[in-house]
Amino acid sequence: MAGELPYFEWTRQTFDPDRVFEKPEALQGIRVVELCTLVLGPVTADFLAEFGAEVIKVELPPRGDTMRQVPPEGYFWEDLCFGFTPANHNKYQVAIDLHHEEGKELFRRLVARADVFVENLRAGTLDRWGIGYRQLSKINPRLIYLAANGFGQWGPFSVGRASYDLLAQAASGMAGITGFPGRPPMKSGIYQGDFFGGLMNAIAILAALHYREQTGKGQYIEYSQAEGLIRAMDWTWVYHHLTGRKRERYGNRDTALGLSDVFRCRDGFVAISAPTDEEFLGLLKAMGREELARDPRFSTLKARQQEENARYLLSIVAEWASGLTRQEIDRLGAEYGFASAPVLSAEDHFASEHFRARKSVWVFDDPLYGDLVEYGPAPKLSETPGRFKWPARPVGFHNRYVFRSLLGLTTEELRELEEKGIVGRWKDVPGTRPPSWWKEGEGEVL
Repeated sequence: MAGELPYFEWTRQTFDPDRVFEKPEALQGIRVVELCTLVLGPVTADFLAEFGAEVIKVELPPRGDTMRQVPPEGYFWEDLCFGFTPANHNKYQVAIDLHHEEGKELFRRLVARADVFVENLRAGTLDRWGIGYRQLSKINPRLIYLAANGFGQWGPFSVGRASYDLLAQAASGMAGITGFPGRPPMKSGIYQGDFFGGLMNAIAILAALHYREQTGKGQYIEYSQAEGLIRAMDWTWVYHHLTGRKRERYGNRDTALGLSDVFRCRDGFVAISAPTDEEFLGLLKAMGREELARDPRFSTLKARQQEENARYLLSIVAEWASGLTRQEIDRLGAEYGFASAPVLSAEDHFASEHFRARKSVWVFDDPLYGDLVEYGPAPKLSETPGRFKWPARPVGFHNRYVFRSLLGLTTEELRELEEKGIVGRWKDVPGTRPPSWWKEGEGEVL
């Protein structure tokens, strides 16, 4: 229409990342208490915190979350485990010793004022401690309680069993179909089960919040990490049921799309997909091999899906791609209408004008840790965008703020709890403590 901005300029202004902090937060007013370790539970609460929920992360002093002490390759930055930060943005971090009844009572007071509680301990642990759903729902009937672990809260495989992302990928069958023919199964290069599980948990919590708005009732949500990955296994089990054949490992090749794989080029690797006849013809034009479109082995998608035909076709594309750069192939994809994208590294992301402009690469100027760079929130909301307000903080960093402002504890009451060891904070070990140069009271987010 006349007078309207061009679409891409309008969307740029609508989602302008420089205006994120001028806009309200979608989940403002929702309070979440988290008692979690490692990744699955923490990333659930992190996704809620990115959109404005007030998340209070409870840890056991002095070491806190296990993830604080397991940095990749043993590397700490300013005494911060950078494997801990992606799941712990925007959280108020307190430390309570829940082995003592006085600590449990303080914890109950927190949960009584919460909308949501998230935990990912072994099934039945908190019930045994007297602070599980059955106990907490009595003091807060509106509470939405999410328990996430590897294999669920009941069933023969869940009792007493610990889990990690690797085990969930194995038990779900995802590892079994990942890898190359004739090679052992492979796990994903990231914590796929944890981050996908966190998304599913966040959706479940939002659904429960909507139900509570209608009825006033809270509820218990349980999530099995392995079952979540099974839900993501697209056609794997349907195929097995209908054909009696199991899905094999095909490396980077997609057997449903006919021509879809990762190819080596002059300066790295590039992904190319051309499943439709139009995209396939476009790729052939870019290659100067249009005669292949008339070859019965390649003239239809069904023909291109056949094993022998697919392998021969991929070898032709591989030879062509080897003489070009990632950028050249990407340009040809845009010009001729086939899908392509370079296989990027973290260094590529850091230097990318595209990702920086969209705050998909989020640069911190943090008062506690200095310059930090992380991957920003992925969904972009026009009116209530997600944001990072601060990265992770040391164990018990927000004790005084939370216990004073939320529970109304006096300075004397708090000091007494600290002297008893009921309320604690970091130990003098990397991953739990602030940087060595930090002075008490500096870099606090209140």
